[in-house]
Amino acid sequence: MKLSVSAKKCTLVGIIMSAVLGMTACSSDYVISTDDGHMVTTHGKPVKDKDTGLISYKDTDGNSHQIHQKDVKEIVEK
Repeated sequence: MKLSVSAKKCTLVGIIMSAVLGMTACSSDYVISTDDGHMVTTHGKPVKDKDTGLISYKDTDGNSHQIHQKDVKEIVEK
C-alpha cells in the first residue's frame, strides 16, 4: 500500500508527538524532607554526589539547587 506525501507527514507528526509525550511522562517530581521540617518539591530525581555529600536538584521553576546530604531526612517520589 502506497501512502501519499500528506499521509506520510501526518504519520510522522503523530509518531513525534507520541515520543515527546512519552518522554515528558517519565520525568517525576520528588519531595525532599529536610531535618528542619521543610518540604522541597523537585522536578526530576535529585542526584547524590558521594564525593561531596551534596544532593543536586531542580525546583519546580527549573532553578538548580544543592543541599547537603546530612540535612536531608528523606526523598520520596511524588
